Amino acid sequence: MRMLLSRCANNNISASSTTTTTKKVLRGGGGKALSSSKRSSKRSLGGNFIVFASTKKKRIFIDGEAGTTGLQVRDRLEKRSGDIELIQLPDSLRKDAKAREEALNEADCAILCLPDAAAVEAVALVTNPNTVIIDASTAYRTNDEWTYGFPELSKEQREKVKTAKRISNPGCYPTGFIGLTKPLVENGFIPKGLRTTVNAVSGYTGGGKQLIAIYESPEAEPYGAYGFNLNHKHIPEMRKYAGLEHEPIFQPAVGSFAQGMLVSVPLFYDNMANVKSGKQLQECLKEWYKDSAFVSVREYNQTDDLERGAFLRADGLRDTNKLELSVFANDEKGTCLLVARLDNLGKGASGAAVQNLNLSLGLDETVGL
Repeated sequence: MRMLLSRCANNNISASSTTTTTKKVLRGGGGKALSSSKRSSKRSLGGNFIVFASTKKKRIFIDGEAGTTGLQVRDRLEKRSGDIELIQLPDSLRKDAKAREEALNEADCAILCLPDAAAVEAVALVTNPNTVIIDASTAYRTNDEWTYGFPELSKEQREKVKTAKRISNPGCYPTGFIGLTKPLVENGFIPKGLRTTVNAVSGYTGGGKQLIAIYESPEAEPYGAYGFNLNHKHIPEMRKYAGLEHEPIFQPAVGSFAQGMLVSVPLFYDNMANVKSGKQLQECLKEWYKDSAFVSVREYNQTDDLERGAFLRADGLRDTNKLELSVFANDEKGTCLLVARLDNLGKGASGAAVQNLNLSLGLDETVGL
């Protein structure tokens, strides 16, 4: 269900629903109620206008819904029925500070799909202590006052997400890196002081509308590595939540496919603790994620499902909220490769945001995913 907010002639905000699932009551200037149904709650949207709505529905506002991640979040939420309403601003008001402020404070949960600076500005507009904010930018990911929105990080992390009012949505690359390394650090296989490297390739949608336009033109290169200043904005997040003492060397790249991602972490047995076989690492990961709805661990050295018997497709989990982990190893040489596969716009962005929304509002974690 969607709730559309628009300006009235007297510069107030009104609300109209695009469905009739739950009726609204609008009052203005002392006039009579137009209709009434399920008057179980009421909140002001500005001026004299009041919206009555069923308490069974959670109201969601996506600030920045016209962007790549915002559109994906909206598409996932619009397919749902019965448990949520979308608060939406007309195109003319999407950058109107007053309209955004009212929508942000009206929402049970606001998902920010904005650049870092704009996200900080949006957070400053929220005065309603009950509004849950999920920020998809990098602005708050290493801020200790915010809860990191990776429920699978630990059992404790899931509980933190459930009760948090400020949730930072993980980055796409860090989701893969942390998903692979955190359990191995916690179980002592990867020393906290180990210096690591991580290589990754993402679909071009991760670069937003500008990069999408480039890659959907005839001039686009088939593959491009970047991050040569060795200061990618995801690096601090990777180090912190993997539990490492040192930042990894990170080499990202973009491929000529829209959605998908592979994140690889190469390791030597000699640099780890008590590792005799890569099977130990695979079993550790499998135990860690055994109860997860979205994270799976492939069989040790599994190659029977590779494309043409050789290739692990980066886009194999497109349009899902899944994170798939693999351990490939050569015990004789004492080397292994940890590989994570995910959709950069799914578990790496919009899917994770919806998962965090579900948990924070007390809904089924898997709804809409």
